[in-house]
Amino acid sequence: MPSFISLSLATLFLSALVFGCSDSVPAIYTFGDSLADVGNNNFLSNSILKADFPHNGVDFPTRKPTGRFSNGKNTVDCLSEKVGLPSALPYLSLVSTDTKAMVTGVNFASGSAGILNGTNKPYGPIPLTQQVEYYSLVHNQLVQELGSTRAKIHLAKSLFVIVIGSNDLLFYFRDSQVSKQHALQEYVDLVVSSLKQLMKRLIKLGARKFVVNGVGMIGCCPAQRLQMNTTYGCNVAENYWSKKYNIRLKILLKKLKRQSPGINYSYFDTYRATNNLIQYPQNYGIWETKEACCGIGKLYAEGPCLPNSTYCSNRSDHLFWDLYHPTETVSHILADLIYNGSRQFMFPMNAANLVRI
Repeated sequence: MPSFISLSLATLFLSALVFGCSDSVPAIYTFGDSLADVGNNNFLSNSILKADFPHNGVDFPTRKPTGRFSNGKNTVDCLSEKVGLPSALPYLSLVSTDTKAMVTGVNFASGSAGILNGTNKPYGPIPLTQQVEYYSLVHNQLVQELGSTRAKIHLAKSLFVIVIGSNDLLFYFRDSQVSKQHALQEYVDLVVSSLKQLMKRLIKLGARKFVVNGVGMIGCCPAQRLQMNTTYGCNVAENYWSKKYNIRLKILLKKLKRQSPGINYSYFDTYRATNNLIQYPQNYGIWETKEACCGIGKLYAEGPCLPNSTYCSNRSDHLFWDLYHPTETVSHILADLIYNGSRQFMFPMNAANLVRI
């Protein structure tokens, strides 16, 4: 890398260190699935699950599709705004020497990705294992450019956001081979155990502050409601196992904290937040909780949001943008809860308090 770029990078880092307040966040490094993808799947030639076409992005500042599975911004974008950072670029859009962009964060999330390598493999996502490997390359680049001490300080103050797990559970219910190999509780334990090993690797590579989202009420997504025939009620079994997974996830986080006292975390009870939105939508200015805004057929959930799909004009009234993903309005609501939420939603602290540690 040319010396003037290295000098610029060091100046950028030192400015943040000297002039930033004690609760500043230098970067957000994001791992996850389509709820957090900001465009990585755009670069995957073998992936059929992309959002780089209309009507996705209709409310994004550029009014163009970006690869986000949303009408606008997603929750990670909104969280970045909370801490005064630009939305991190998708990792696959960066060149290996683009360290200046990496200093304010990188997004590794991939639509349809799971914690397990086999989850949705036919769709060609970047599984969490590979996302962590990509981060290890970013870590090495930061160490090379900033030096080990500065890189360590930088990463210790950064947020590591993890939004994943839903696809692993949905994949179990969809794939008969997986359900033949594992009982559900055994499978959930396997998913959580795999996440534990990957988080331990992130800790080894400098991560100290985690924001970890639990799994929401996956059985209440329009696509899953559609399976309930004419009632369009939530899939009770899928919601039950979402709760079971979240219980194991919270136990995992407590154990990691005991084993690595230097880390801290904020667990977001996505399930409870989703339930509140569904049970008391008027409290959040939401009026439609079953039907997607963009799609085709019943509940607009018989297909994804495509250029020839119908999409609603009152998008801020809807919980769901498409058959699985929330609207930008809901993403702002969720980010508010993550950052400023009470113990009802955040354990053991919200992200604002995590930042100040």
